[in-house]
Amino acid sequence: MTTKTVTVIAALFATAAALSSCGNTIRGVGADTANAVDATQDAGRNVERAAN
Repeated sequence: MTTKTVTVIAALFATAAALSSCGNTIRGVGADTANAVDATQDAGRNVERAAN
């Protein structure tokens, strides 16, 4: 294998690792957002119950 081939293979592995990390992060942000919405709705219900 030449140096150029090894460099290209290493770059492809690094790119694949970076993209898979981004996918996990995006999924995590989605889950965090959903949890924040649920918590906000629960807080609203609590305030409504307290007001009644």
